Amino acid sequence: MKSILELSPEQLEAWMQEHDFPAYRARQLTKWLFAGRAAEFDLMTDLPEGLRQQLKSTFSLWQTEVVRSHQDPDGTEKLVLQLADGGRIECVMIREGSRRTICISTQVGCAMGCVFCASGLDGVDRNLTSAEIIEQVLRLQQLLPALERISNIVVMGMGEPLANLSQLLIALAAVTSNDGLGISTRRVTISTVGLPEAIRRLAEQERHYQLAVSLHAPDDELRNELIPTNSKTGLEDILAASDYFFETTGRRLTYEYVLLADINDQPEHAHALVALLHSRTALLNVIPYN
Repeated sequence: MKSILELSPEQLEAWMQEHDFPAYRARQLTKWLFAGRAAEFDLMTDLPEGLRQQLKSTFSLWQTEVVRSHQDPDGTEKLVLQLADGGRIECVMIREGSRRTICISTQVGCAMGCVFCASGLDGVDRNLTSAEIIEQVLRLQQLLPALERISNIVVMGMGEPLANLSQLLIALAAVTSNDGLGISTRRVTISTVGLPEAIRRLAEQERHYQLAVSLHAPDDELRNELIPTNSKTGLEDILAASDYFFETTGRRLTYEYVLLADINDQPEHAHALVALLHSRTALLNVIPYN
């Protein structure tokens, strides 16, 4: 069955009216899905029984199955979700003080081929649907007590988010809406290895999210070795698109740099990185390799 999460608010209202239910029932249903954390249609007690039965016979609420979970002593919790077609993805809940940050995936596998990342070892299988992206958020939300809520979203799981931008934008619009989880767009960060055209497209959206660009090298020669797709783009175009993003949205970018011993962590790399970013309004996140 089709996932109820695939329907936009307008489509949900239209479905209600087509089946002789008031349009306001769509908003009630949406609140149950997000704020109400309802795990099944039968728990949506302020919806008429006839509507609940019709929803059950027409739509699925969950299209994923939690096949593995792991919690670290610091409270970080990882879920492995199996999709309806057998593919598997990962999503993570990070507990840090009062913050509850989730990290979600956008693809089954990844086509970017970064040499230090396990997600792309087998390439990319397919893009996730908007419903499968939203479902990760709802699965992770279920890990929280009733009085806790997700505070931040990082799109930095499996896959290259900007390679699945259309479905990601639909999912984030649902999650950040007032009828969804109401999370501020300033608390949503999209991470990319750098797809210039998609960065420009993201900049021109009505909703302005935070952007993190994974550099990992200060020049094209080294970056081509670490991120093979860089040979098709190049740092100059990536940085020009990133500058356009800042100029258009006013949102300061974050540049990510993973330290790989004796590969990109020498003094000459640091000086080249400073030269690359010194005139830009940006945050540099230097990450020890895990």
